[in-house]
Amino acid sequence: MKAPMEMETSRTEKFYRIPNGKGPHSVGCTDLMTENAVEGSFLRLYYPSCDATDHEEAPWIPDKEYYQGLSDFLNMYRVVGERLFQYYVGSVTCPAKSNAAFKPGEKYPLLVFSHGLGAFRTIYSAICIEMASQGFIVAAVEHRDESASATYYCKKKSVPERQQESTSNMEKEWIYYRRLKTGEEERCLRHKQVQQRAQECIKALNLILKINSGEEVMNVLNSNFDWNSLKDSVDTSRIAVMGHSFGGATVIESLSREIRFRCGIALDAWMLPVGDDIYQNSVPQPLLFINSEKFQWADNILKMKKLGSNDTNKKMITIKGSVHQSFPDFTFVSGEIIGRFFKLKGEIDPNEAIDISNHASLAFLQKHLSLKKDFDKWDSLVDGIGPNVIPGTNIDLSPAEPE
Repeated sequence: MKAPMEMETSRTEKFYRIPNGKGPHSVGCTDLMTENAVEGSFLRLYYPSCDATDHEEAPWIPDKEYYQGLSDFLNMYRVVGERLFQYYVGSVTCPAKSNAAFKPGEKYPLLVFSHGLGAFRTIYSAICIEMASQGFIVAAVEHRDESASATYYCKKKSVPERQQESTSNMEKEWIYYRRLKTGEEERCLRHKQVQQRAQECIKALNLILKINSGEEVMNVLNSNFDWNSLKDSVDTSRIAVMGHSFGGATVIESLSREIRFRCGIALDAWMLPVGDDIYQNSVPQPLLFINSEKFQWADNILKMKKLGSNDTNKKMITIKGSVHQSFPDFTFVSGEIIGRFFKLKGEIDPNEAIDISNHASLAFLQKHLSLKKDFDKWDSLVDGIGPNVIPGTNIDLSPAEPE
């Protein structure tokens, strides 16, 4: 690990940047955490904003505890991991203006986003910002099922602590990634977690709709964002769910439980957590699987196909030259050497890979949410037609020859 770190200088690293949204809207973002401690909602909202030249870009990884959680997840010593992350990505911002004013005047479709294993709400900003720039409100959920590398809730400080000089009577209670215990069956744990994750996606949906209807919502995080500005801004008939890896399984579980999600997009889905009952009862809504070339395997693909057999609204495409980490932001903020060493970059340019994924997603959403946009210009991508994309999968699904 040491060698590639030393070979790549911090000077060149600073030139790497998460891409801006390419749509017509400026993008703002803000964090929302409701009360009820661990049972409440925690999300980052990305939204079309008024031009906000006086607002700074949001920090990409907002607390050092996330570095510690990532270190745990990657089997690194916390003290080493925290220093490395701070050195390489500590100054990275995401290209959305923190707490910028919401852009009123139209009703926007809503997209709920679910992160992968060991991730958290902020590190899919390239996808979420692009969707917001194209006219979506995006609620990126931070899951508290112990599958995030780190997350937290706020609790009231005890009296002795409160007596100390402090601006707040709240403190953060951190929840870190939980490893499998000795002898524990992974499928059992992940299925339990995916059920909680789906519930958290539905809670986030209910929360945004509550705000949309004009109800007051208490945000326990200090923020000067005006939540009342979202009143009557959500197109409640156009709601979708999207996620990566474990978040892909969460998409499927959420669709099976909540008919208000009209369609779903699963990015390089990990199918192990999906319950058997889902295959039996099927998922009625349209579903797009966007896979990387290097992550998938036959059993996982067969489960996707089982879910979508004989349904023309279930689609699957594969992005050539891409890897599992082509979807989160790390692919943009790592240089070539570190990117290849940690499999954060594939053979395809990261910007091209994310464009293919985002364009196919937008075309799919236009069709199944009946949007009046020009995203249909990317319809061919949904059928796997175009440079660096193929229909279906690159995985050989033919049964093994008996020996």
